[in-house]
Amino acid sequence: MTVVIAIDPGPARSAYVLYEYDLRVVTAHGILPNDTLARGIVGRERGHACAIEMIASYGMAVGAEVFETVYWIGRFAERWYRETGLAADRLVRRDVKMHLCGNNAAKDGNLRAVLIDRFGPGKVTAIGTKRAPGPLYGVRADEWQALALAVTWAETRASARKAAT
Repeated sequence: MTVVIAIDPGPARSAYVLYEYDLRVVTAHGILPNDTLARGIVGRERGHACAIEMIASYGMAVGAEVFETVYWIGRFAERWYRETGLAADRLVRRDVKMHLCGNNAAKDGNLRAVLIDRFGPGKVTAIGTKRAPGPLYGVRADEWQALALAVTWAETRASARKAAT
């Protein structure tokens, strides 16, 4: 198993990344309506893993969007389990920030910079251009958060899964 689908869920649309972590390659990415992503969540081959960003409580009041996002997290996890027999791993954003940046106060820009450095060095190597695309060419918006989740999962949970099998 070398591919993880990582999902950054939202109330109506969610970002996803398919990350082949042994080769450090993003094989697909996008932002889709939740029902479309839920139908297509099962990987092209069996054996993929699934990592979903989980909502964490920080004691603040939340609105309907957060509850709708939590609903979709459950739908994605249930669909994954029903199709593969494997539990989806849920990681909270705080753990992703701590793993990649060493600081849970890190912002999206900090995560993006760390990812560019890991796939680079530098933006030209990591992202590239239309003529010479890099491994992260075309990754946009919330797909960066999905990629951060995928990289964190691969570096912290993949080896534990391999050891268990």
